[in-house]
Amino acid sequence: MNWRAIRAIYQFEMARWWRTILQSIVSPVLSTSLYFVVFGGAIGSRMTAIDGVSYGAFIVPGLIMLTMITQGISVGSFGIYFPKFVGTIYEILSAPVSYMEIVVGYVGAAATKSLVLGLLILATSTLFVPLHIAHPVWMVVFLVLTAVTFSLFGFIIGIWADNFEKLQLIPMLVVMPLVFLGGSFYSVQMLPPIWQAISHFNPVLYLISGFRWSFYEIADVGIGVSIGAITVFLAACMTAVWWIFKTGWRVKS
Repeated sequence: MNWRAIRAIYQFEMARWWRTILQSIVSPVLSTSLYFVVFGGAIGSRMTAIDGVSYGAFIVPGLIMLTMITQGISVGSFGIYFPKFVGTIYEILSAPVSYMEIVVGYVGAAATKSLVLGLLILATSTLFVPLHIAHPVWMVVFLVLTAVTFSLFGFIIGIWADNFEKLQLIPMLVVMPLVFLGGSFYSVQMLPPIWQAISHFNPVLYLISGFRWSFYEIADVGIGVSIGAITVFLAACMTAVWWIFKTGWRVKS
């Protein structure tokens, strides 16, 4: 493993991220703070507790996952798409760097960015609502799995996209609705039976449910099922990346 090459790619991506700190860090934190003010304060104060947890505290895990998923996909896709757009991807491919090292460098940087934002949102939430983390180890596990998995998914989108419009197509039209309908702001148990059954086909539900369980020990699905679902999705993304570099699809053309 060429750690020097991985470090070079990683540091370049992180340096580019820090140069746009207002857009990459301040903006997501402020946007999430508005969710706390509107949903947690204005609306949450008029709602009853959910399974003994105040509504403002209940939505914290969902808001963290919302930020990490969207930001992980965004920075993961742009990180690999921009070298394709400007043509510098061919310099990387011609360098003595393996495909695995390229993926680890780009996805590692994107996952770090997503993880930093998730922790910042977690810290920010304590300013609005009291938090109790029942299982901090499991919380960290879900944070890391989410950051890595969706950064890898964003990496795949960045390779697939051949223009800036496609770069936003899947995140806006597919991922964002799945996150909002995955129990970010409500419990699936509050829905009518038919919609509860339909919601279980939403893969994001399992992620948010497991992450919320690590806080309050309440979940819409079992913790084992949640871990299994995110692990399967991670394995699928890894398989897709392996196939992309094996065939050169959208990379060498």
